[in-house]
Amino acid sequence: MELPEKTRFSEWFNELIFTAEIMDVRYPVKGIYVWMPFGFKLRRKVYDYLRSLLDRDHEEVLFPLLIPEHEFMKEAEHIRGFEDEVYWVTHGGLEELDVKLALRPTSETAIYPIFNLWIRTHADLPLKVYQIVNVFRYETKHTRPLIRLREVTSFKEAHTVHATMEEAENQVEKAVNLYREFFDTLGIPYLIFQRPEWDKFPGAVYTLAFDTIMPDGKTLQIGTVHNLGTNFAETFDIKFETPDGDHEYACQTCYGISERCIAALIAIHGDNSGLVLPFRFAPIQAVIIPVLFKGEGRERIMERAEEIKSELERRGWDVVIDDSELRPGAKYYRWELKGVPVRIEIGPSEVENNTLTVSFRNDKKKFEIEADKIHELTGMAMENDDRLREKSRRFMEERIRMCGSIEEAKEHAGKGVALFGWCGKTSCGEEIENRLESTLLGILKGGYNAESPGECVVCHENAPYVAGSARTY
Repeated sequence: MELPEKTRFSEWFNELIFTAEIMDVRYPVKGIYVWMPFGFKLRRKVYDYLRSLLDRDHEEVLFPLLIPEHEFMKEAEHIRGFEDEVYWVTHGGLEELDVKLALRPTSETAIYPIFNLWIRTHADLPLKVYQIVNVFRYETKHTRPLIRLREVTSFKEAHTVHATMEEAENQVEKAVNLYREFFDTLGIPYLIFQRPEWDKFPGAVYTLAFDTIMPDGKTLQIGTVHNLGTNFAETFDIKFETPDGDHEYACQTCYGISERCIAALIAIHGDNSGLVLPFRFAPIQAVIIPVLFKGEGRERIMERAEEIKSELERRGWDVVIDDSELRPGAKYYRWELKGVPVRIEIGPSEVENNTLTVSFRNDKKKFEIEADKIHELTGMAMENDDRLREKSRRFMEERIRMCGSIEEAKEHAGKGVALFGWCGKTSCGEEIENRLESTLLGILKGGYNAESPGECVVCHENAPYVAGSARTY
């Protein structure tokens, strides 16, 4: 089955997720999907890398899925932010529970009562933990695999506790830099915005969000970092004894990433033929296709294919040999669809000349190398990833425009991100959203260099901020 053109992004994405065997969308509950083996291996590689970044100075934990109602309801602003999205467990078997249990929409109210028990003195700080878990949100909008779900299966949430607000601010900066490294390596370009007050994480002092621009011009939030101040510490009585013997509330941060990062990876790099995956994260990094003819030489070709596979695996590659009965064209199509970065063809001439015919997925140009120089392929594959990153960066920058008027901003907000001056007042922010018919992403904090034009796009008063607006997922 041929994919729709990528210009029909929604159809292209939904078809690709299924035909490339990332997820099976046929599970009989709306907004809940099944990871298939190929997709799960992609997920594992991406999240193993994320774990390696966090493991530098965080410890991994695992907290329960169920949150007692009395704990969940403690933080009033937090529950107001999630009350329409919570799944409640009300029965155990046939018996009604004495205490309703929430399926976590996020884990602050599950984790922080335990932080209250763990933290006693300044010696217990800083505390930095993370978990990768499933969360449940009763999503009423149009659901979409990897993007808008009712069960988010791969939610990474980190939670940190500090003695001072200054230390919490430093941790926010570290978290932002960690996310920069993560998305830069994936080749996913991003803008960083400080969300407006009405769109920050419920209970946070402020929220920083990473947004990327999808092929249809809408933005996708792919990561968030929240400074919680002492808001949750006061609710859950998370105090520590200072060196002077006083007791103070701790300052906290939290930051999350979901499988939306994989949605962005697929959407931004993919093309009309299917997935295009960075070499580092591809579930299969190379496919070897024996070019077999009737008669002599078949055995030697297969022997050479096995030799090359073993050599690449020794170098840490994930490799398959496609010796199926499919015609060569069908094999090429199959592995292009799955985004395998490197294709190696071995036929009679390659065996005779001790060469390999190689092509890379993102340019599809064949070239020949000597088999003895197979070690050079790793460097070539990494250089290919650099080109992929640069291509995605250019794609994003072409869809960002600094706008001098509300009319210009409205015209561009449906095609990408419109940037403009903003005074920071809520009234102007609300008018921006109403007149642009798009979301005010907030104050630009990184990912793109832009200076304020000097005046607010609404009231024309002094504008110290560059803000952005876009249609969003």
